[in-house]
Amino acid sequence: MALLESKFPPIRACIFDMDGLLINSEDIITLCTNQLLEKYGRPAFTRSIRVQLMGVPDSTNGDVFHDWAKLPISREEFAHELNGQMQVHFPSCEPLPGAENLLSDLSRARSTSTGEKIKLALASSTKSHGYGLKTSRPETKHLLDFFPSERRILGDDARVRPGRGKPAPDIYLVALQSLNSAANADEKIIMPNECLVFEDSVAGVEAGRRAGMRVIWVPHQDVAAEYETKQKHVLAGRMGMSKLGDDWQLGEVDDGWAESIPSLEAFDYIKYGIDVL
Repeated sequence: MALLESKFPPIRACIFDMDGLLINSEDIITLCTNQLLEKYGRPAFTRSIRVQLMGVPDSTNGDVFHDWAKLPISREEFAHELNGQMQVHFPSCEPLPGAENLLSDLSRARSTSTGEKIKLALASSTKSHGYGLKTSRPETKHLLDFFPSERRILGDDARVRPGRGKPAPDIYLVALQSLNSAANADEKIIMPNECLVFEDSVAGVEAGRRAGMRVIWVPHQDVAAEYETKQKHVLAGRMGMSKLGDDWQLGEVDDGWAESIPSLEAFDYIKYGIDVL
């Protein structure tokens, strides 16, 4: 395969999602949800409904999930119970395979084209309180410490307007803004197409594509199976996750802006012109 750099400018920044990509929080959410479903005599999460809920804001999750589960309690009551379960289990979050090695490598990596140091940022839909719980374990906190605090953009960041969570591009554009704000006076502004987004969810891929960035999709095995026949449309951001009205932001099938890999351990530094020192 030809190097992607021949078609695109050098990668200067990498922006990461967190849940289900760097840490196993999505599996913990599934565990907590299934425990409560069992309590109320409802069937466990199906793969299809789980996939629909990954990577989108909590408010959307609640509506979709409650309609599917047909619970004998209100959405608010279930959300309260689920939140209590997650408060207990989130501190057990662990890094996913390849996450620490990749972030460690990128933290000292440079562009083979420009010699510039690769910049890192986090763009996660999780809110500040949840972030604190999920990074309670020393190894998980160490993992997220690869991102300076001012470059961790979370779901309750005031710069991300209400109703504009993923698959809208806003959180990724704010992450890019945080990188450019921290740049030295003699550094060129980083452009969206010089950014590489790492995502596990379909909504997140669409958000990255709408932001005008290149995307590495690292789906959970359930997500990969659910979208096996639609992978090219996922990579183009054309799954119709939300009616944002900004179709000009979407990609085209096979346009080379995105690819899927089975795990973070499979990332190809050379393909993206990244030199690990």
